[in-house]
Amino acid sequence: MKRVRLSRAVKKSVQVNNTPQTMCGITVSIAPRRASSTTTNTNGTTTNGTSTRLKEVRSSLEASLSQSLDKIAHRGPDAQGIWINDDNTVALGHNRLAINDLSESGTQPIHSPDNTVHAVVNGEIYDFERIRAELIRDHDYKFKSTSDSELIVALYQIYGAPDFLSHLRGEFAFVLYDETKNTVIAARDRFGIKPLFWTIAGGRVLFASEAKAFLPLGWEPEWNVGAIVAGDWVTGEKTLFKDVKKIKPGHWMEIKTDGEVFQKKYWDIDYKDKREPETRSVQEMVRGVREKLTEAIRLRLRADVPVGIYLSGGIDSSLVAGIVTKLVREEGIKIGNADASSRICCFTIQFPKESGFDESEIAERTANWLGVKVIKKDMNETTLAENFADAVYHTEHHQIDLNFVGKFVLSTAPRENGFKVVLTGEGSDEHFGGYPIFVGDHLREADLAMANDELAESDEIRLALEVKNNVQLKMVSARAGIFGRRWEDCEAFKKVNGVRVLSWIQNLQPVFNLFAPWVQQTWDGVDGGVEVLKQMSPEALDKIQSKWHPLHTSQYLWSKTVLSDNILTCLGDRGEMAHSVEARPPFLDHELSEYVNGLPPGVKLAYTPNRDKERATGLPWDSPTKPVTDLFTEKWILREAGKPFITQELYERKKHPYVAPYSWSKDGPLHTKFKQICTKEAVENLGFVDWNFVETALVKAFEPGENDGWFRALLLAGAWISLGEKFGIKKASK
Repeated sequence: MKRVRLSRAVKKSVQVNNTPQTMCGITVSIAPRRASSTTTNTNGTTTNGTSTRLKEVRSSLEASLSQSLDKIAHRGPDAQGIWINDDNTVALGHNRLAINDLSESGTQPIHSPDNTVHAVVNGEIYDFERIRAELIRDHDYKFKSTSDSELIVALYQIYGAPDFLSHLRGEFAFVLYDETKNTVIAARDRFGIKPLFWTIAGGRVLFASEAKAFLPLGWEPEWNVGAIVAGDWVTGEKTLFKDVKKIKPGHWMEIKTDGEVFQKKYWDIDYKDKREPETRSVQEMVRGVREKLTEAIRLRLRADVPVGIYLSGGIDSSLVAGIVTKLVREEGIKIGNADASSRICCFTIQFPKESGFDESEIAERTANWLGVKVIKKDMNETTLAENFADAVYHTEHHQIDLNFVGKFVLSTAPRENGFKVVLTGEGSDEHFGGYPIFVGDHLREADLAMANDELAESDEIRLALEVKNNVQLKMVSARAGIFGRRWEDCEAFKKVNGVRVLSWIQNLQPVFNLFAPWVQQTWDGVDGGVEVLKQMSPEALDKIQSKWHPLHTSQYLWSKTVLSDNILTCLGDRGEMAHSVEARPPFLDHELSEYVNGLPPGVKLAYTPNRDKERATGLPWDSPTKPVTDLFTEKWILREAGKPFITQELYERKKHPYVAPYSWSKDGPLHTKFKQICTKEAVENLGFVDWNFVETALVKAFEPGENDGWFRALLLAGAWISLGEKFGIKKASK
C-alpha cells in the first residue's frame, strides 16, 4: 500500500470529471470541509455570508469542467453531465458514449437512491444483468436505470471498499464520492484497459481519463525527462509528464478527509507454482480454455448498439470472429442489438502489398470461410503521414512503430459504418506465450509440471538452445532497427532470475544518443531495468524468485509494462476512443486469465521440433539459419482450443506481430512530413533532444540499407514535438 499526505495548500476542494461507457475525464480535489462564515439574526435564523462567493466559485468551476470535458469529447459525444456538491468541494463531470441503456436514465454522473454516493464511470461491467437481479432480490436495491455503470454505486453501498471491486468483471475506470464519509475513491480495471490519471494543480487533486483534460483546470505540463530516458514510464505510476501519475492496473485510490491518499492493490496477475505437478489431462486443459474463452466472448456481445469485430490475419482476432459466428448462428445469441439473422461485420487494415506487412488477404479468406462481412481500411504512406500528429495527440506518448497510426485510422471504419463497439484480440500473446521473445525465457528452466516434456529430460539440449536463441534475438534486434540498449547481465536481471524480456522492454526505449548532452550526462549509467523493477510489487518480485517458472515471469513483466502502458493505449483505448469507439478484449477477461495462468508453461509454448511444416513470416524474426523459435509452437493450447473455429491456414500459421512498414522512400509523404515536424527550432524547443542526431536521422532514415533504428528515432522525436506543441509543454532544462 502506498500512502501519500497532501500538502495543506491542496486540502481545499475536490473536483471530478469523467465519462460513462468510455471515460471522458475526471477531476478531483479533496480536503476537509471548512466552516463557512455565518451570522445569526436576533430571531435565530442564520444568514450565510459566503453564499455569493459559493455561487461565483460554482460558476467558475462548472465552466472549467465543461472546458475540460470538451477536450475529451471524443470519448463520449452523446451527452455531457456535471454535478457539484453544495460547498463546491467535489465536482464530477462526464461525457457519455451511450452503449447500454440509451435512455436519459443512463446519463452520468450516477447517484445512489439516497443521494449520498455519486460516481462517474468509464468502460463496461459484464454479466451486469445477473448481478443486478441478485442485488434487487437479495438486498432490495432500487436501481434508477438499466445501465451497467450503476452497478458500481450499488455494489459499493452494499459491500463497501475494497470488497465491492471483486464483484466487477470487465474494463473500467471510475471515481466515486461518498458524502457520508467525505471520501473519494478512484479505481482502474485489472489489466489497465481503461486509463485513469491524476495530478495536483491549483490546490486541487484532479483525475482524468486523458491528460489533456487537465489543461483547462490549471495544469501546466512539463516533461518527465528521467522517465523518458529510463523507460520506466511504461510501468507503475509514471507518465511522460512530470507530476502526472496513473492509477495502476488492479489498484484503487482513497482520498480521506484529512488529505491522506492511499493507493492499494486489489488484484494482481498470478501463476501456477512451478513445483506443483499437473494433474489434469491435456484434453481437460484444452476444453477449459475453450469454455472460458467462449464465455468471455459471450458476455462481451451484450450491448444496446451494434457490435463489430477487428479482424487481422492472426489467430487471436480470427478465433474471436469464429466463436462469435458460432454463438450467433448456432445458439441465437444477439451481437449487440442485432439478432441472429444479421450479418456479422469485421474491420481490417490493408497496408501496401509490396511492403510485406499486409494481412488483409488472409483476413478476407477468414471472413469468407466464416461467411461474415469484412470492411477494409486502406493504409498507404500518405494516410500514415497525414494522421501521425493527431494519433500522437490522442495517444499521449511515443511509439517506435507506425502501427499505432494504422490502428488510429482503422478505428474510423466502425463509426463510419454505424458501430460503437468492436471486439479485439489484445492480451492473447501475453497469456498464451505468443511472442518470440518468450522462447528464451521458457528455455531457462525445465517445465517440471509436465512429466513427458522432452526438454525436461535433457538440460544439455535445453541450455544449448537458450544460448543459441539469445544470439539470434540480438541479431533480430539489429535487423529490426530496435535499439538494444541493454543485453548483458546487470543488477536488474538478478532480481528476475535472469529473464531476458527485461532487455526487450528496454529495447523499446529511445537510443541514448538521441538525447541532448546534458541529459546524457545527468542520466549517465542509468539502468532502466532497475527503474522498472522499482515499481513492481514486493509480492510479485518474491514469487519471481521462489515460485514462478521463468516463462511466467517473462509474461508478468511484459503484461505489467508494454501491455498495460503501451499496447492497451496506443493500440487500444486511446486510438479507438479518439473516434468514439469502445473496444472489448475478451482475452483480458480476468477469469479467463486466472485459468490460463494456472496452466503449465509447456502447453503455451510447446516444444515441437519434429512438426512437418516450417512456418515463415518474412519478418525480421526469420533468419537464414533455422531459428530456435521455429522449434516451438506459440500459443499451442489456444490453437487446439480454437481449432474448430478457424481455418487450417490460421491453425498452422506462425505468429505475425502487428507492425507497420518501416522502410520508406526519400522525399515521399513520410519523409516530407518529418522534415516539416522535426525542424531545428522545434527540436531545440524540446530541450532534451539532440538536434545533430535528429538532423542525421532525417537523412539516414530514408536511405536504402540503413539501420531502421534511424526511422524509429525519428518517430520518437516527431511524437515529442507534436505533443509539446499541442499541449504547450515548456522547454525542458537542467
